[in-house]
Amino acid sequence: MIHELTLRRCVRESATVLGLGFLLLAPPARGQATAQAADVGTPVVITLDEAIRRAQANEPAFAAAKADSRSAALDRSIARAGLLPTARLYSQGIYTQPNGTYADGDEGNPSTNPKFVANDSRPREYIDQGIAEETLSMAGLAAVRKADASAAMARAELEIARRGLVATVTGLFYGSLSADHKMEIAQRADREAKDFTKITTDREQQREAAHADVVKAQLTEQQQWRLLQEALLAQQTARLDLGVLLFSDPRTPYTLKPPDAVPPLPAFADVEAAASKFSPEMKSALANLDAANADVLGARAALTPTVGFNVIYGIDANQFAANGPLTPDGIKARNLGYSTSFTVNLPVWDWFSTEHKVKQSEIHREAARVTLTNAQRQLIADLQNDYAAAQTALRELASLDSSVTAASDSLRLTEDRYKSGEALVLEVVDAQNAYVTAQNDREDGYVRYQTALATLESLTGTL
Repeated sequence: MIHELTLRRCVRESATVLGLGFLLLAPPARGQATAQAADVGTPVVITLDEAIRRAQANEPAFAAAKADSRSAALDRSIARAGLLPTARLYSQGIYTQPNGTYADGDEGNPSTNPKFVANDSRPREYIDQGIAEETLSMAGLAAVRKADASAAMARAELEIARRGLVATVTGLFYGSLSADHKMEIAQRADREAKDFTKITTDREQQREAAHADVVKAQLTEQQQWRLLQEALLAQQTARLDLGVLLFSDPRTPYTLKPPDAVPPLPAFADVEAAASKFSPEMKSALANLDAANADVLGARAALTPTVGFNVIYGIDANQFAANGPLTPDGIKARNLGYSTSFTVNLPVWDWFSTEHKVKQSEIHREAARVTLTNAQRQLIADLQNDYAAAQTALRELASLDSSVTAASDSLRLTEDRYKSGEALVLEVVDAQNAYVTAQNDREDGYVRYQTALATLESLTGTL
């Protein structure tokens, strides 16, 4: 079953790589081609920090979360700007067909009065004004609070995406390292199986061992060869999985640089304090509750008055000029001036639609409170489970190191006993399998501990 799943994943990854290969056949730009050629020529040394940095630049889900956070910050600025006065320039020229009648004092000018009575008393009218407006309402304050909460939620979601990406990259990084080590283990086991086959063959020729020993050694050699092929396939798959996040071409050769020592597990009190203070899930749930409170305020704002203030400065005259023509009395009219308006809009009756919207927002607010309390409970449970998993993995890691040492000594002693005729071939085969299993288990234990630390970091962000 395990082999079947491995082969299925290999087919899927191979199809992905082949599809990318067709895309790469298109002629790239000269700079891109040069960069790719440099990548192919020289293996890139990748540390865990470098892998995380590259993944943050290439992973689409993290890029989307980052874009949402930046967009929410701009929404916050837009909402705050809605509370401030606005200014605009307004220019308009109107010409209306005359009706053939004359205005008082304008005899002789047959185009004086316009046909449209809604227009000015002259065929031509020019409007050029600067307008400043301000609207005060409870809805504007609610919009700002909602935008602040949405921005905080987007920041928290970005941090969740970042920590999740760190955990994923950490798992792939150490998984690829483990696959490299397992391949080396399989190569060494294959060589040892071949050497053991030669030993049994020599002993048979010297009539010190039965032919059954040779057959058993050959079967073991064939088994180790098959395990080596699977280890090579697993190594290639692990490197491609990590390469997708690191390079434009996942086939780019690279080498992984592991840390110098196994990182220690911090004290539970420190982890708990960091989780309660820096948990992005808690921040997201709190921001969601703040947004729900803002929705309630916005719904209730429809019951409050709206106040508007308007100031206009400019001209609205029959001449595009600051001063008009002289009147019969010899007075020159002043076209440039200002006007102001003040409005109050008080809601009276809307068939209870506003009351129903308030109830809707309060219902959603109760759901947000439940989400917050659930996030608190889930954080406590996750912290306990993940820390216990890290503790168990760390204790097992020390035991696995001891098992590898013991299995190595057992194999060496069993082979010596077999060469001296004191042990059976089955004992040697069992010792070989036990040594390979112990080494592979040690690699799995190391990955398990590193993954457990990365999971704790997704809760605390400080490991």
